[in-house]
Amino acid sequence: MRLKIYLRELARRARLLAGVCGIVCAGLLVVAAAAPDQPAGDTVGLIEGQDIRVTGPMSVEVVAGQTKTILRSGSDVQVKSGQARISLVEGGQISVCGPAHFSVLKSGGALTVALESGAIHARVDREPALTVYTAEIQAQTMAIGDDPRDVLMGFPSPGMMCIHTYRGALRVEQQLSGRSVIVPQGVDVMLANGQIDEMRNGAGQCKCELQIAKIPAAPAGGSDAAASSSEEAADEKPEAREEPIYTVIMPPLEFDAKAKVQPEPDMRLMTIVRRVRVRPALVFQGRVEEEATATAVATKAPPKPPAASAAAKKTTPAEGSVVDRMRSFFRKLWSRGG
Repeated sequence: MRLKIYLRELARRARLLAGVCGIVCAGLLVVAAAAPDQPAGDTVGLIEGQDIRVTGPMSVEVVAGQTKTILRSGSDVQVKSGQARISLVEGGQISVCGPAHFSVLKSGGALTVALESGAIHARVDREPALTVYTAEIQAQTMAIGDDPRDVLMGFPSPGMMCIHTYRGALRVEQQLSGRSVIVPQGVDVMLANGQIDEMRNGAGQCKCELQIAKIPAAPAGGSDAAASSSEEAADEKPEAREEPIYTVIMPPLEFDAKAKVQPEPDMRLMTIVRRVRVRPALVFQGRVEEEATATAVATKAPPKPPAASAAAKKTTPAEGSVVDRMRSFFRKLWSRGG
């Protein structure tokens, strides 16, 4: 009797455990199916650069055979040299001029950039709400109407901070005192040690070009004016310069799943191949002077007719007329005498 009760209780527990496992598996399948369709809310954007280092939350994707790094909330970025570009998921752009060090934090529709060194040039539309933090300053971008926000912030030298508002304004707040000031559009200023009361003219000391393709607006004159503008743009376009192409051949990379930090590749085993285009040894240069040739032809005198033949032609009729007159005179004289 006890054995039957025990077996019945065991069967009931087995059915209960099977039901719980089924519910858990179904939940996992639903989450897995919904994950690709729902974009991650902490994704900042795609970062590109020749000499960068990214640590913390991130993901790597292969697009068209190229490895792309995706920044996420909490990523720490170091631009060792040159420039880097962040293409935000909302469509904006952030250019970073190195050497620079910063981290990104995203929550909802707000993006925060904690800038420690270097300079950033950001151009964003309505989203996300961009805030830049430094050791002394908190700066929040402010749009004017529906125009995009285009600002530049950086550290040209230790203790000095530059701000340039190309489009839109910037609300600058001192973190220790809480005092704030609004930098209007089109202003270039410098701050020393985060003192907002001692702002002065920046005089273009902080520079960081925005790596974004700018499309000029179509003129109001219609298609003819647009065609004329495009022709002028084509004439003013500089000729493309042929530069050497460098190819870096790296040794096989190693990956250790147990190691927290992957070993750096050996720089001594890298090979740099430089490809150039050899130009011809002989280059002929010159010009044609048409004006000198035309002058020489114009100054050449036409040939003169021979003087002797002209005199002969004129003399022959003259001599013939005098002889005829003398003959007629003597004939008249003889006829009178006879």
